[in-house]
Amino acid sequence: MTDLLAIVTDNLVPFLIILTVLVFVHEYGHYAVARRAGVRVEVFSIGFGPELFGWTARSGTRWKFSAIPLGGYVRMFGDSDPSSSAGEGLAEMSEEERQVSFHHKSLGARTAIVAAGPAANFLFAILVLAVLHASVGQRQLAPTVSEVISGSAAEAGGLVSGDRVIEADGTPIGQFGDLQQVVSASAGRPLVLVVLRDGERVTLTVTPRRVESTDSAGVTVSRGQLGVRGGTVEYRRSNPLSAVWIATTETWSLTVQTLAAVREIITGSRSAEELGGPLRIAQISGSAAEAGLSTALWFTALLSINLGLINLFPIPVLDGGHLVFYLAEAVRGRPLGVRVREYASIAGLTTVIGLMVFVTWNDIVQLRVVDFFHSLFS
Repeated sequence: MTDLLAIVTDNLVPFLIILTVLVFVHEYGHYAVARRAGVRVEVFSIGFGPELFGWTARSGTRWKFSAIPLGGYVRMFGDSDPSSSAGEGLAEMSEEERQVSFHHKSLGARTAIVAAGPAANFLFAILVLAVLHASVGQRQLAPTVSEVISGSAAEAGGLVSGDRVIEADGTPIGQFGDLQQVVSASAGRPLVLVVLRDGERVTLTVTPRRVESTDSAGVTVSRGQLGVRGGTVEYRRSNPLSAVWIATTETWSLTVQTLAAVREIITGSRSAEELGGPLRIAQISGSAAEAGLSTALWFTALLSINLGLINLFPIPVLDGGHLVFYLAEAVRGRPLGVRVREYASIAGLTTVIGLMVFVTWNDIVQLRVVDFFHSLFS
């Protein structure tokens, strides 16, 4: 029982805190744009199911926390359910009611409201990453030689352990990766290095040796090799403007990497066992929290990117599904039929539930949950 309590405090609590923050950010994106568009928001809920506690704002919005904490929703005037399906009686609304009804807003306004949730997640990720880059700094491998391989080009050129390379053929070197790029493109060619050694600048000439390897396509690739290892990790802080730009490019890169991984899973070139559900996310949340605040914040940003991206998938009941409906409406000049939307929503809900069952089963198998509970009571 002690082990079970430790799992709850170490994993479940950090997971619920991170998830609550991300759900709030996502739903507040919908809420803020809806209010700006003049839509009456009836409910802002963190979680689903019965209300645990809440309050009613002067605007009439009921802000609440509900019993099932895996998600949340904003219900706007005219909605029949949390997924923003059109309620009955839209045609019988008075003009005053139409003015504050989500479903009577223009196509552009409805699109902006729906897209605002995922957009808020991406913007939140950029903000968190920017704060990390400006305060903690970007983790990188310093261009410092920790080891010189015996018989290598580096040894022949006079490099010794502790040298920090600051320039290679006139190119400033800020991190170990910069040095690797220059060396890789300089096979068999003399390379002038400027290093800091015991606080003094020393100029050396080394000739990277040519090595050949075969890539995944079977093509022989030639590159230069110096024969050194780096091992010193340092953090480089950025000014606020640079931090925002770095955070934006990092968010884009993580988004592209995630989409590439999803494509590989769909095509079968990558195992679907890598897909994780709430149990695995809870485990990673606990590990991130244990590693420190900066790691927990980085994981929160990564999870925010994934949440925004998943919600943009063109699956009915998700934001991306609604945006597909609106695209069809823009092309046709009128909304899709009620029956089509109903069938699409059922198919989308079935897909989401099926995916949740699959990833949860993945978690149970990968984390050996059954074995764990068996050990508790045996």
